[in-house]
Amino acid sequence: MAALTIAARTGNWFSALALGVTLLKCLLIPTYHSTDFEVHRNWLAITHSLPISQWYYEATSEWTLDYPPFFAWFEYILSHVAKYFDQEMLNVHNVNYSSSRTLLFQRFSVIFTDALFVYAVHECCKCIGGKEVGKELTEKPKFILSVLLLWNFGLLIVDHIHFQYNGFLFGLMLLSIARLFQKRHMEGAFLFAVLLHFKHIYLYVAPAYGVYLLRLKLKFLDPNKIPKASMTSGLVQQFQHTVLPSVTPLATLICTLIAILPSIFCLWFKPQGPRGFLRCLILCALSSFMFGWHVHEKAILLAILPMSLLSVGKAGDASVFLILTTTGHYSLFPLLFTAPELPIKILLMLLFTIYSISSLKTLFRKEKPLFNWMETFYLLGLGPLEVCCEFVFPLTSWKLKYPFIPLLLTSVYCAVGITYAWFKLYVSVLIDPPVGKTKKQ
Repeated sequence: MAALTIAARTGNWFSALALGVTLLKCLLIPTYHSTDFEVHRNWLAITHSLPISQWYYEATSEWTLDYPPFFAWFEYILSHVAKYFDQEMLNVHNVNYSSSRTLLFQRFSVIFTDALFVYAVHECCKCIGGKEVGKELTEKPKFILSVLLLWNFGLLIVDHIHFQYNGFLFGLMLLSIARLFQKRHMEGAFLFAVLLHFKHIYLYVAPAYGVYLLRLKLKFLDPNKIPKASMTSGLVQQFQHTVLPSVTPLATLICTLIAILPSIFCLWFKPQGPRGFLRCLILCALSSFMFGWHVHEKAILLAILPMSLLSVGKAGDASVFLILTTTGHYSLFPLLFTAPELPIKILLMLLFTIYSISSLKTLFRKEKPLFNWMETFYLLGLGPLEVCCEFVFPLTSWKLKYPFIPLLLTSVYCAVGITYAWFKLYVSVLIDPPVGKTKKQ
């Protein structure tokens, strides 16, 4: 608190928050990392050692390059720095290669590229308003939003323990959103186009961008001129169900389209300005997460991070954010399944969740409670669920016969909370009035 007081007086509180989380990321360097670590090492080797024409055809390792071209060039640039750490990591035939220098380089490359995410958060804080309820720095919406984004638990464990490069990608998305709020629409559209060339998962939210920007610039929309999306497929396992009917890609596509259509129609026919766009974006992300084909649990961050921007504006949005964030973050727990990371993930999530709830309750203390009794009971149920999955179940005789039960319980329980948050947000989108005709979008 003393450090925050000094930072507040000097006006450098944002830098202090960014530096603090960077130091925490450095402390996480020795922790467990997933197979994604080898995936990105192999991509470094491919882009560094082979001509461009072979990048997407090299198959020495099962982890072939399957991201769009900009990410391939991103790996190419990183590889020219990596050679000064350990040249052996850039050998395509060194499958599953690892060394202390390789670990340091790859971990620090994620931390370094997070600079774009930090800048994007700073820009978002400039354009996202909120209620001013006190003179204290910690009660200001911009401070709360900065903590919710910079110290986001899910992003920390996915990028800096599990290992991925989501930080700078979300930085591009948040910066694009900030530009739309600032009415710099061309910049926002350009940044999103760049983002799609880095990772195709962001196609989930493309409908929100397309409708919002087209409504601003065109008088009509010709559906016959909308191009069909094409996606690459990574290494996934496909199974035929023996009890329930197998779910086909076509079925998930239809369900996803049905789920996002109401939000798209609201964005077009009942415009609510940039905040309406942001709500539509979140609903597109959530709908794709819930009904999509081969969706990874990490995709929940595509809804959680943008929802942070809305959480400091209205009590209703804060309630949805807290339910979605708490449930969505807990659903990421199975990613870190090794014993040394158990206390880390529990402690980090507790700290982030307690701060999120307490800060937003303070921000909206003059309004009705953020949770009703049912929501409170549900969120508190995550504690017994964790105790059951991590400590009780391993002691039972079911551990060997039914090892999937903890994952099943976690998935079902979290699905209830995420679906509830999705429904609650949808209701607010449908009942909120449109922006006045005199107010420019």
